[in-house]
Amino acid sequence: MSTLRSGLLFSFACMALLLAACASGPTQQSRIEMEAEAARAFNKMRASMPLVTDRATIDFVACVSQAVVEQLEPPYNDIEWELAVFEQESVNAFAMPGGKIGVFSGILKVTENQHQLATVIGHEIAHVTAGHSVSRAGRDDLTRVGINAAAILLGGGYSGATYTAQQALVYGATFGISLPYKRGQESEADVIGLEYMARAGFDPRESVPLWQRMGQSSEREPAEFMSTHPANDTRIENLINEWQKTLPLYNQAQAAGLVANCGPNPRAVKKAKSTEAKE
Repeated sequence: MSTLRSGLLFSFACMALLLAACASGPTQQSRIEMEAEAARAFNKMRASMPLVTDRATIDFVACVSQAVVEQLEPPYNDIEWELAVFEQESVNAFAMPGGKIGVFSGILKVTENQHQLATVIGHEIAHVTAGHSVSRAGRDDLTRVGINAAAILLGGGYSGATYTAQQALVYGATFGISLPYKRGQESEADVIGLEYMARAGFDPRESVPLWQRMGQSSEREPAEFMSTHPANDTRIENLINEWQKTLPLYNQAQAAGLVANCGPNPRAVKKAKSTEAKE
């Protein structure tokens, strides 16, 4: 295991201990400690992993993130959220307690536009605002929590690749170790995140092509019963069912002048145009 990976594993194992300690009913003090540990881990990542340096990419991700954050409820809209864009090929993004957002550049090759990236950002922030980190810690023993906390960053937490990362961390262990979030929590984060992005003026209908592309980009996807991430077909069906609620929110945002204008995704992979051979 590399020095970087060992350091990240240690940092997130420490954070996991704090999460587990306050899982039964976190006090204000335990929340402060949890957020402080998350901040230390986040800063360690920024110091240890290469960051994106091109201005166009940073501005694009920051614009989308800021628009979504502005739609959060108290107390989450009263804190100063921090963003880091990592130069990593993993199709991944994450959010942490205390207002930390991390985006790996690999996910920008899957998100075609600002609306699809907003789907990702909204989903990850929803895990924080819905308290999923604390409830996750409460259902696992300390060993499992430590593994899960590390796996969500060592793998691709958003895309479903966490399954592979966790397998590596627990090689030889029993089959029953759970994944970072329950399937119900993933679905809840989809719903909440979709509302956030719609209120910010991003089109919730773009969540469907996003997940279609996610499915195409995954070389191997675990069967739905083995993964906490709903299968793509199930996820897409659930998202479409939410349109009756989120499309009015999107239309209201548009009418109120909240028109998302973050520009094109500078790292989107362009589709090759089919050409016919001319004789």
